[in-house]
Amino acid sequence: MVARLRARELSAREAVELYLERIDARRDLNAYISVRAERALAEADGAARAPLYGAPVAVKDVIPIAGTRMTAASAILRDHVARTDAVVVTRLRGAGAVLLGTLNLHEFAYGALTTSPHFGPARNPWAPERVCGGSSGGSGAAAAADLAAGTLGTDTGGSIRIPACLCGVTGLRPTTGLVPNGGLFPVAATFDTIGPIARTAADCALLHDVVAGTRTELGGGVEGLRIGVVEALLARAEPAVAAAAEAAIGELARLGARVDRAEVPLLEDAGTIQQLLMLPEAAGVHLPWLRTRLSDYGPDVRARLLAGLLLPATAYPTGVRLRRRYRDGLRRVFERFDLLAAPAMPVVAPRVGEEAVRVRGEELPYRLALIPFNSPWSLAGLPAASVPCGFVDGLPAGLALVGRRFDEATVLRAAHAYQQATDWHERRPE
Repeated sequence: MVARLRARELSAREAVELYLERIDARRDLNAYISVRAERALAEADGAARAPLYGAPVAVKDVIPIAGTRMTAASAILRDHVARTDAVVVTRLRGAGAVLLGTLNLHEFAYGALTTSPHFGPARNPWAPERVCGGSSGGSGAAAAADLAAGTLGTDTGGSIRIPACLCGVTGLRPTTGLVPNGGLFPVAATFDTIGPIARTAADCALLHDVVAGTRTELGGGVEGLRIGVVEALLARAEPAVAAAAEAAIGELARLGARVDRAEVPLLEDAGTIQQLLMLPEAAGVHLPWLRTRLSDYGPDVRARLLAGLLLPATAYPTGVRLRRRYRDGLRRVFERFDLLAAPAMPVVAPRVGEEAVRVRGEELPYRLALIPFNSPWSLAGLPAASVPCGFVDGLPAGLALVGRRFDEATVLRAAHAYQQATDWHERRPE
């Protein structure tokens, strides 16, 4: 889109009009909560000739845009209008982007389905009877269905990587603390981070560089890159999903990466450790409303917030101590490897309304099945991407690539090299 705008094949206003037509045509996906049609057209007329050069983008509805509703897909904030831009929105504007609107999510970004009882489910463009993941589900759906040139989501415990994987697009969770969270409505400040969901690693790099203030070089390939395969996660994924990830890792090896087995200490405990920290932090954010507006929460979010209140006082300091030990173990792993690789998710997207999934013959609660594939990386605050790597029964599967802290460049470079050699990211839903 930026290339077309620079070449004057169309104006920024025409680009916005094209996306508004698509958004209107695909209202069945319920990807947007608020569409800024008139404001976006006005902003397009004055778009700066900067890195994003009038490209229409959209952000998750916990990232405030001044003068636009920011609901967090909740009843409590249903009529809330943001007074100021989030820091990342200011940076998007400064780079010439046009803000199309805000995207649907799991209520208060605290879940993995994007089936808000207040604003309805966002639907997967590959199969609208299926979920698009969460909590940044609208961001994943909009990227997959071409309802924005690129999107921003947030990730606390998997909320960028899950929808990117289930919707067949690319998503990057940056290192915790790299992208400024100013203005963001939080889940748990220890883990929250803002990152891109878009069609390709190159698109993610462009958006990430704008909001993070970095400069990513995607060239160079993966020749000599040391990639550790987390076989414990391959063994926990559905066989066809694991096979797609293994084939992607094999392609990286064919491109010159040095692939070997990696063992991550305390991998099985990472989800529990993160919950010891995340549950109380999230409950603290909502404490005033839990006292006065408890019935206004959806049942699943209400249950998680109350669980955070019921943990013993020893939970949080125990989590801090165990996180330190876990990070130390990962640091030693990254002395041997430049990247870790695993399936991004254990299953493909379940149907809307399904609360359980079947993994290797065992029925598991959907959210609990996903935690082992997400928490090991968010607990340590590492950069992690989900990259499209195949289809299972017509639904997308993804490869997770995980780097050292503040080494988004290597994650994106490997993802880009893989996408230069494959076409999974080019496939689009009908």
